[in-house]
Amino acid sequence: MRKSRRKPFIAIGAGVILLAILFFVLTGNGLWEGKEGSTNSVIEKKKVVFLTKSMDSSFWQSAYAGAGAASAEYNLDLVCEGPDGDGEEDYEAQNEMIDRAIREQVDALLFSAIDFEKNAEAIDRAAKAGIRIVVVDSPVNSEAVECYIGTNNYEAGCMAGEEVLGNPAENLNIGIVNFDKSTENGQLREKGFRDTVLKDDRASITASINVKSTITDAREGTERMLLDNPQINVIVTFNEWTTLGVGDAVEALGAGERTQVVAFDSNVKSIGMLEKGNVDALIVQNPYAMGYLGIEQINTLLNGQKPEKKETATSSILVTRENMYDDKSQKALFSFEEK
Repeated sequence: MRKSRRKPFIAIGAGVILLAILFFVLTGNGLWEGKEGSTNSVIEKKKVVFLTKSMDSSFWQSAYAGAGAASAEYNLDLVCEGPDGDGEEDYEAQNEMIDRAIREQVDALLFSAIDFEKNAEAIDRAAKAGIRIVVVDSPVNSEAVECYIGTNNYEAGCMAGEEVLGNPAENLNIGIVNFDKSTENGQLREKGFRDTVLKDDRASITASINVKSTITDAREGTERMLLDNPQINVIVTFNEWTTLGVGDAVEALGAGERTQVVAFDSNVKSIGMLEKGNVDALIVQNPYAMGYLGIEQINTLLNGQKPEKKETATSSILVTRENMYDDKSQKALFSFEEK
């Protein structure tokens, strides 16, 4: 009995010694560190918060997937968060989350601003506390931002305008449904659109409204605009939530056949609208790349290096019913399913 009871202890002791040797070899050669060039280790991961304008949209789910892939690659401790609910309006909740990140002494913040001005002071506080700041998608008015990654919003607006100018109608009576004026990316998209379409004598802006960045507000605002201006035969709108609201309004009023709708972003519902004819074209951004490249730039900063560029533009493509089943369009439309 004594002999049989000693074998497990001998095996365990040998195993402990082997594990200790293995640990020494791995850590001594840097094999437990992150991607080559990184100083982050498994034991002490750098903490990063990805704070977005909302959490429920397909756009941000795709961005989270990209950020998650990069954080795993660079061995960073990533938390993704944003205000609750459908819509992108609660800048105060964002500011509270920034202050919490300061208290928790995170190392970096990947951020998308709801309000260009009203988020700025909180971002300045975070930078003063030593947090590195990278912004994606929607800028904030702060000198503390070290890098911006996102769509060239002016050019995306121009792309929407060029699609409208392909409409053969004799007159283009345009209705614009934009989201909050305090969000910089929406304003740049609208400017690009206006600068493009108003070069054509056929085009006129019949009505222009700003709505809350929610489906309900966009639907109600679009319905009122169409009822007040029945001559509108083109509508343009500039983000995922307003796209869904505009599409719902066009369907409810039976206006799909007589109205060209050019919109932004993709999810299952907006793709269905494109198939049915309540939306005619989608400008599809690349949120996965925004999340991935944002974390990549944060890793660069945390390693004491400077990003090669202050601003990085991610791609956008135009998807219509005619090209929506092409491989390139399918990949863009369903990027929110990236893992």
